[in-house]
Order: sequence, then structure tokens, then C-alpha cells
Amino acid sequence: MNAAIAAARLGAPSAFVGRVSTDEAGQLIWRHLQRSGVDLRACERGAEATAKAIVSLAPHPSFRFEGDDTADTALDAADLAALGHGPHILHGGTLGMFRGRTADVLASLAERHDGLVSLDPNVRPAIVEDRHRWDRFHKRWLSVCDLFRASDEDLAWIWPGRAADDCAAELLAGRISTVIVTRGRQGVTVYTAEGQLDVAAPPVDVVDTVGAGDAFVGAVLASLWERPGADRTAFAALDLRQWRAIAERAAAAAAITCTRPGADPPDDAELETVLAESLR
Repeated sequence: MNAAIAAARLGAPSAFVGRVSTDEAGQLIWRHLQRSGVDLRACERGAEATAKAIVSLAPHPSFRFEGDDTADTALDAADLAALGHGPHILHGGTLGMFRGRTADVLASLAERHDGLVSLDPNVRPAIVEDRHRWDRFHKRWLSVCDLFRASDEDLAWIWPGRAADDCAAELLAGRISTVIVTRGRQGVTVYTAEGQLDVAAPPVDVVDTVGAGDAFVGAVLASLWERPGADRTAFAALDLRQWRAIAERAAAAAAITCTRPGADPPDDAELETVLAESLR
């Protein structure tokens, strides 16, 4: 959802495919999506409760998750016909990738999708109760995705003890055309068949890192929509020079998000102002 919001705020026609509760928290989420310009025609509503992460800041930051039989797990179907003629760029990951019947609905959507497929596993280990189930759905997405983004922490959990370069090489040996690894303040590495490049993270005063990864991904997806769109062949033909511009823009979007509390990605005008100032 946060990636869809980030892409929409940057001007890309963005839709959210999921199930949102009709309870009070669900109403807040629905209005938040609407205000950000996200298309909700392919989204379901349900009477199930909204999943919640209850955050405690003292004596140290921690959270507990309340997510049994919640709306996000109960997606009945995923049909992109309401969004008009495709192909579309399909992006998935995080909780929807493995929870409840939603997991199979979304994996099946990815498997029959005729456009570009993007995956950001965005692992939440504290919520993964069944590692084998998570692995099974992750492999289904990996088998059909073109773009794979993960943080260094994600890679350490998914493939323990392996270097990022090694993981990227294995992923690129299959269908995947581009692998992006983010490392927080240490920046970003983009891997393609052409080679790899590193992009620095813009220095900022960090207030909150929540939503930074989704802002990064949303900015990447918005840039892809402006360039090759959902065409897989054109996507695979992007060179490292083009990827540098995409990654620098995405890193700036993530950096802006870190300067304020919550998952609050920038809009296009704000991002362009920051990018212009960085070139002075």
C-alpha cells in the first residue's frame, strides 16, 4: 500500500489490490489512499478487523502484531480488468505475500500477469510464524518476477551467510533482469546483466525510517512507468546509465521520507525541488 501511495504521489497511475476493513481503522486507511490519488477500483472491502502493529517506545522500541483473521488476509479475488487495458506493472511483497488466502490470490495474479512483475519481500521476521509457508510463496513470486528489490537485512534473513553479490548473481541467472539491494545510509547497489553500480544515500537528519523502503520502491516504479512501462523486453534493455538516474531519484525519495515521522513519501514537486537543489 505504501509503495502504491509513493508511486501515485509521484504522478504514476497507481492502484492498490488488496482488502481493506470497513472498521474505523480501515476507514482511515481508505481515506489515506484516496487522498494520495491511489486507484481503488480493484480493491475489496470487508467487515474483518484491520491488522494492527501496536508500537511501544519505552523502555526500548518494540511492537506487537494483532493480525488474526484480519481483512488483509481475506482477499477473495484479484482482477485488474477494472483498471483498464494493460499490461500493467505488478508489484508485491511484505505481508500480503504470505498471509491467509490473500497469499494465494496474489501469487496466482503474479503467475498469470502479462506485464512487468516487481517483488520487494520486505521481510518482517517477527510476524513470520511459518517459515516454510513464507518460502513457498516467495519462490512462487521469484519464478515470475523481473525486478527484485531487497534490503541487506532482507537478504541476511532469506539467504543467511551469503554475500549480496552472490545472491544477485543467482537471481540474475533466472528470469529476473534487475536486482536492487538497499543498505540504508550505505546507499544502494543495482545489479543487471551489464554489471553493477552503487548510488550513495543522500545525507539527511533522520527522524523516522518507517516507509523509506516503500518510498524507494514507489519512486522506482514511477520511473519505470515513465520509461519502458510494463514491457518486459524494454525493461530488460535498460542500461546502467539509466538505472543510475532511476536509483538516484528513488534514493532521494527515501531520504525525504526519513526526515519526517511515519510513511509519508514526497510528491513529485517536492522531489524535483530536492533533486534540483542537490545539483547546485
